[in-house]
Amino acid sequence: MAGYGLQIDQAIEEGSIVGPKIYSANSIISPTGGHADLHYVHKPWYDDACAHGMPFQTADGVDECLKAVRMQLRAGANVIKICGSGGVGSERDNPVDQQFSDEEIKAMVDEAARARRIVGAHCHGKPGIMASLKAGVKTIEHGSYMDEEAADLMKKNDAILVATRLIVENGLAQREFFTPVGFAKLEVVAKAQWQAMQLAISKGVKCAIGTDSCGTIPGNELIAQGLNGKELHYHVKAGMTPRQAIEAATANGPLTLGPMAPKSGQLKEGYDADFIGVDENPLQDIKVLIGPRHISHVWRRGVCYKSPGHPVSFM
Repeated sequence: MAGYGLQIDQAIEEGSIVGPKIYSANSIISPTGGHADLHYVHKPWYDDACAHGMPFQTADGVDECLKAVRMQLRAGANVIKICGSGGVGSERDNPVDQQFSDEEIKAMVDEAARARRIVGAHCHGKPGIMASLKAGVKTIEHGSYMDEEAADLMKKNDAILVATRLIVENGLAQREFFTPVGFAKLEVVAKAQWQAMQLAISKGVKCAIGTDSCGTIPGNELIAQGLNGKELHYHVKAGMTPRQAIEAATANGPLTLGPMAPKSGQLKEGYDADFIGVDENPLQDIKVLIGPRHISHVWRRGVCYKSPGHPVSFM
């Protein structure tokens, strides 16, 4: 949901590297001064970096928002990602505040729909959540200040919550990565987000698993490749059954792509044969899915890349 997924996917598809199929939003779209505008960077430098491939883009007003969506479509984006509220990592905005106007959000949703794409919105605060849902946004990323009214609207619209608790927990455990102001924001958002996540699960809001955390920081045990399965543990802790968490991580994942959704995430005839095998039962202990230790097999498109006694294949 923003990043270099399109480029990595191209390398995977051509066989240069081995990896999963990636469906990417390319650049996250933000208003000037919004969550994905790097506030401390001189604006011409920021614009130059975006023009040379940094996966961020600012847009102000309906016309610029339309152009921003079209630029992501031009790049091959499978889904559109916007900033519906302020954020934690961007210190000069407030996570509670709505960012794009109602008209700007609606214009981006409608433009994406013409190309059979849906829009996912980074949203912490309720104003941004409600405005995004009313405009037709399909996925709410984070949803930290969701209340019962917002949860009911999500259910009515068949929208999907991607709660991303993993990055919150990792952040709380790494105060040194934040400024004092940034960490204070995180602590407030973390409390609200946990309550919202529990509320959404208890009310039956449709959820998909996302972590907002990818890649590896060398020497960092919390941010390391292969730990994304910890998100399922937090969803179980928040009220899901292990089966519900697994369904959120597999069958519900493609739903976040709308009309672009592949036949994936389920063990069914005609679906992509992308799946793993584990040596213990995650329905009894969801922590089995944290890290690679219990992953005995890995298949992609029916090709086995990992199995007992054999090194990982790079065919």
